[in-house]
Amino acid sequence: MSVQQAIREMETLLGKERVLTTIEDLACYAFDATADMPSHRPDAIVLPQTTEEVQAIMRIASKHKTPIYPRGAGTNLSGGTIPLKGGVVVTFQRMNKILEIDAENLTATVQPGVVIQSLNTAVAPYGLIYPPDPGTVSTATMAGSTAECSGGLRGLKYGVTKHYIMGLEVVLANGEKFRCGGKTVKNVTAYDLVKLFTGSEGTLGIITELIVKLIPAPESRKSMLAIFSDLDDAGKAIAGIISAKVIPATLEIMDKTTIQTVESFSHAGLPTDAEAVLLIEVDGIPEVVAKEAESVEEVCKRFKGNVRVAETDKERDQLWAARRAALPALAQKSPTTVLEDATVPRSRIPEMLRAIRQIAKKYDLLIGTFGHAGDGNLHPTILCDERNEEQMKRVHKAVDEIFRVAVDLGGTLSGEHGIGMAKMKYLEWELGATGVDVLRRIKEALDPEYLLNPGKMVAGRN
Repeated sequence: MSVQQAIREMETLLGKERVLTTIEDLACYAFDATADMPSHRPDAIVLPQTTEEVQAIMRIASKHKTPIYPRGAGTNLSGGTIPLKGGVVVTFQRMNKILEIDAENLTATVQPGVVIQSLNTAVAPYGLIYPPDPGTVSTATMAGSTAECSGGLRGLKYGVTKHYIMGLEVVLANGEKFRCGGKTVKNVTAYDLVKLFTGSEGTLGIITELIVKLIPAPESRKSMLAIFSDLDDAGKAIAGIISAKVIPATLEIMDKTTIQTVESFSHAGLPTDAEAVLLIEVDGIPEVVAKEAESVEEVCKRFKGNVRVAETDKERDQLWAARRAALPALAQKSPTTVLEDATVPRSRIPEMLRAIRQIAKKYDLLIGTFGHAGDGNLHPTILCDERNEEQMKRVHKAVDEIFRVAVDLGGTLSGEHGIGMAKMKYLEWELGATGVDVLRRIKEALDPEYLLNPGKMVAGRN
């Protein structure tokens, strides 16, 4: 088989110690963090150390028509790194260096395997932060989160990954490399190639180096927990906070199912009798923080919310640790956790919350909802058991309806989890047939053999 010849050539290139082929190793890369997705073992895993090695890997793959799956930490939630057609997984554990911190230009240059939290730890002594803050910040890699265009808890005020990627080095399917973007704040040369590869989910090229924007760390911050006995009131408070011209750094929601599960898991002192809580943080200079915190409290109280303010760093840390525990806590409650990524305009959040409740009741399912409410990004999480075929049929129907409602409300299929293989069937709902064909044309222009992450984002022509 040509794939075996490709693997032998990669062993010659990298040495057998960096080409993994044992059953145990292959099994570890047969799946990612996405639930209810088929697993499929690759034929090999390779660990390059340089861009030149990535180029050589792609030349070998191109010659032998071998599928290649670029992979970060595998924390995507759309089946984005599952090797559906065998082939070779390229993982970047050995390309994990921070190449430069340029405090004068507020940039950092990093290799693809750098973990986001590691970058923030490195830039903290300079009084800087890299704002994108996904829930998996302590494990997600820079190139993986860029390929997914991940968001996170700070997305409302600071934006998502695409707002902080200034330059890229990319290896194409034929092994050629190029650079786009750079350190300049303004750059409108030609098509915006940086944005094209940001969010491309490894289907157009392999990111081997990134220049990212840093910002000054806020001087002050204040965190609050607003407790509601009615889910609709919580939804109205979200819209009310934004209407009050306050843009919190973070504005998160957890419904009753999530609250109870997280409290059992983390013992953070959450009110288990509440229908919903909002977790809110404002930041900036002290005077602005005080004023905005006061406005947030007033809005929450107007909509019958009981507000608790974190008085110490320990209380603040406990609050956000509880929010980050939402998914792992829910995942312990049932054998299978189907986490979705429905995103709507902020003003439609109450409607989306009501729709999720109605869908849960219609299909007799337990759905815990949490997410980045300030930017309309909700994560309805269905607790189920994939061994129960009848239940899973109801789960799939519920997921279909959740995304149908989100699109009908003017929303999008993915706020931050990507399309991968999980949401391909819905793409026409948002883009139309012509839009999907545009995706296919871009794919075929850069990767005509469908070697890069095949079966994701866009299907080949029949």
